[in-house]
Amino acid sequence: MLYLNATNINELGVNWSKLTSIIRSATEALHRNDYSQPIKPYLRYGDPKNRIIAMPAYVGGDVPLAGIKWIASFPDNIYHNKLRAHSVTILNEHDSGVPLCMINTAAVSAIRTAAVSGVVVEEYLESKTPDQRFTVAIMGFGPIGRTHLKMVTAILGDRINRIFLYDINPVDLSHVEDAWKDKVEVVTSWQDAYTTADIFITCTVSASPYVDLPPVKGSLQLNVSLRDYKAEMRSYMDVIIVDDWEEVCRQNTDIENMHKTAGLEKKDTLSIADIVCNRSLQQAPADAVIMFNPMGMAIFDIAVGGYYYNEATSRKVGAVMPD
Repeated sequence: MLYLNATNINELGVNWSKLTSIIRSATEALHRNDYSQPIKPYLRYGDPKNRIIAMPAYVGGDVPLAGIKWIASFPDNIYHNKLRAHSVTILNEHDSGVPLCMINTAAVSAIRTAAVSGVVVEEYLESKTPDQRFTVAIMGFGPIGRTHLKMVTAILGDRINRIFLYDINPVDLSHVEDAWKDKVEVVTSWQDAYTTADIFITCTVSASPYVDLPPVKGSLQLNVSLRDYKAEMRSYMDVIIVDDWEEVCRQNTDIENMHKTAGLEKKDTLSIADIVCNRSLQQAPADAVIMFNPMGMAIFDIAVGGYYYNEATSRKVGAVMPD
């Protein structure tokens, strides 16, 4: 069995074009019903905001794989010089169950999260004119926020106008690549960024919603952290996208709150398969506000894990562990 850690993943690097292609292929398998993905259980004990989540899945296609991600999220870790999230992904041969690889790092989870967002950004760009430039705002500049910055700069490139960063803790600009530092501005409130952002990305550990202002017309709201928008914000969202309704409409997410208090139903939303396979986003008006709410799908973790397994195997990266 191959063993990969954070150092190995860093050595293999991040190719956002390849990774969004991997997400698209997994979404096509989802659309064909060539997958299996049970609703993920949450293990909670002690402080209720802490959780460890089991995410098993099988994803078909040209390179079928099965596996599981076991991810712990303890938000207060950031105050104790520890990472908020830790995860281990195990990949199994799809037709025998033989364990192929263990990936011991939350980096792959962050990469998967940003790659899924990247697919939505790509679809959003398809609905815009080629010469349009964008102001991007990222709320929360921990590992997920930093990974989203790398993704969005790679995909948007010279179409970026400005980048606003906000965090309740001091923003460490050493995580910003030199090529983008002249575009970056650290703001003192979320409102300073939100009111002018064409692409607004939440990467926080917020315990309760706070966004309560009208968004920019025609903007993309990437609600990655899922607990940032007040339920009444539903009225401003012209297109609401989810990765999976049954997954995301629970665990006190903004989608669940909009469902309970603002009448949002599954039929009122698009799925990620709708926008990737049916190109449904291209039918939205140019000034439509688009909101994406990803709970996180295990098929994407297995697909991204499989990509790194194949890269590591071909480039002889990682350690082969004895049975």
